[in-house]
Amino acid sequence: MRIESTAGNEHKVWLTDSEIEELRRATNSQRDDIIIQLGAFVGLRAFEIPQVCPADVKEAESGQYRLRVTAGKDTSGNGGKPRDAYLPDRVERDLKRYQNEHNIAPNDPFIDLTQPGVRAVVRRTANRAAQTTGEDDFEKVSTHDLRRRYAQRLLVDEQMNPRVVMAVGGWDSFAAIEPYLNAPSEEIIDQAFAEIKL
Repeated sequence: MRIESTAGNEHKVWLTDSEIEELRRATNSQRDDIIIQLGAFVGLRAFEIPQVCPADVKEAESGQYRLRVTAGKDTSGNGGKPRDAYLPDRVERDLKRYQNEHNIAPNDPFIDLTQPGVRAVVRRTANRAAQTTGEDDFEKVSTHDLRRRYAQRLLVDEQMNPRVVMAVGGWDSFAAIEPYLNAPSEEIIDQAFAEIKL
């Protein structure tokens, strides 16, 4: 993982997919794993995670799944806009299993926590990952770092059209996703140097 210091004692953590899997292994419950997945694979913000419920999962004509996020971040002053986030099949299956095992009604939230509660789960999970892996940098991981990995995976690793990423991730402007677009992952850096054989 790559760490950038920001204002105060804050950090931006650039995770890899294998580090996301380390976080998932460090979870204490199925609920905590769902939180990690919703941030890292669906791109939800900490305050959006407690909003989504089973009724928000829709199957498109293509057979792919979408997750309706009804009140995204308000970057325009208009109260935030809804969006249909892409929902990977494996995350949809885990959500369905979680709903069935916990008898969650269609309009009840999957995650019955507040935004601070979601952040606390990620912080505790990251601390456990630091202990089990011996990698202290996990202690700096936040909910936004999961979303950062989501954006970087799509924009850099998969070279997806930025406008598609903006639509499913709830970014209003190209300037908002530019930091993710300009930050190559460790795999991309390694591949670039392997190709020139220095």
